[in-house]
Amino acid sequence: MKGTLIILDHLADKEAAALMVDGILDDILIDSSDNPRPGAIFRAICDRPLKGQGGMMVRLPDGTGFLRQAKGLAPGQAILVQVTGYAEPGKAVPVTSKLIFKSRFVIVTPGADGINVSRRIRDEEARVRLLEIAHATFDGPGGLILRSAAAGATEDELTEDIVAMSDLAAAILSDADGSEPEALTEGDGPHGLAWRDWTAPAQIVTEPSGFRDHGVLDALEDLRSSRVPLAGGHMFIEPTRALVAVDVNTGADTSPAAGLKANLSAARALPRALRLRGLGGQITVDFAPMSKAQRRQVESALRAAFRADPIETALVGWTPLGHYELQRKRERRPLDLPETL
Repeated sequence: MKGTLIILDHLADKEAAALMVDGILDDILIDSSDNPRPGAIFRAICDRPLKGQGGMMVRLPDGTGFLRQAKGLAPGQAILVQVTGYAEPGKAVPVTSKLIFKSRFVIVTPGADGINVSRRIRDEEARVRLLEIAHATFDGPGGLILRSAAAGATEDELTEDIVAMSDLAAAILSDADGSEPEALTEGDGPHGLAWRDWTAPAQIVTEPSGFRDHGVLDALEDLRSSRVPLAGGHMFIEPTRALVAVDVNTGADTSPAAGLKANLSAARALPRALRLRGLGGQITVDFAPMSKAQRRQVESALRAAFRADPIETALVGWTPLGHYELQRKRERRPLDLPETL
C-alpha cells in the first residue's frame, strides 16, 4: 500500500503507535509502565555526588536518577530534572537539568535564550513569517525553537502552541523548590509522541483493529527474529549485555561485488532495524568482506542513513579489526513483545 499511515492502537493493553510507509513498518512506539517516560520532569533531591564521574545521584519519587553534570550542587538540594532515556536493568534513570518543553511546532528552552528556526525550513519567506509570529507571541521563559513542522502550521495553530508550551514551562519552573521529590510531568505516551514527532502528511487510523488490519502485527512478528533480509544478503542484529552486535553476510552471492552490495544495503537498513528494536548504546558492525578502498562508500551510506534518523547516533569509525562502531542514544526501551500478538 502506497502512502504513509499513522496507526494508534494498543498492544497487550499498552498504548502503542505505528508508522507505516508504503506498507512497511517504519517505526513503532509501545508504552512502558515500569519506567519513567523520557521527557518526564521531576523535582529531584540531590543525594550523593559521584566524584569519579562528575555526576550526582538524585532521589526521584519512585527511585533514583543519575545526573551527569552536577557542578555546584550539594546533597539535599532540590533541582528540576528531565528524563533523557530508559534505564538499563539495575541502573539509575538518566536525567538532565537542561529542561526542554517540546511540542509539534515548537521547543521552549528555558536554559538558552533567543528565537531560532529549524534549518530544515529553507524558504526565506516562511522563516520570516515564523519569526514574526514567534516574536509577537513568545515572552519567555528562556528561548524558543520553531520546529520544521511549524512551516505547515497556521498562525492560530502556531500561536496556540507557543502559548501552551510557554505557560507549561513557566508553571514547571515556578515549582522548583521543595524538600521532597515530586513528579511534575509524566512525559508523552506513544499517541502523544506520534502526534508530536511524526509530522509528515499521513492518514491517521484510530480503529481498535488498526494493527491487525494494516499488517503491523505481522511486521512485529518478523522482529522476533534477529535476521534482517537485505538486497544481496542479510544481517543479524543481536544485543548483548555490553553492546549490540551486527553481522552482515552476502548469503549465496559469491560475485566480487557481493560484499560491497550487501554492506551498502545494510548501511541503509540499519537505522530502521535499530529503531524498530529499540536498541541503543554501543553498536559494533562486522561488515561483509570488502576492500579498504570501499569503506568510504559504506561510511557515506551510513552518514546519509543516520542523518534522517530521529535518534541521536554518533558514527565513531573503524576499529583495528575492521569493524565499524557507533554510539546510539538510549531513547527507547528494547522491544519486548508479548508471547501472543
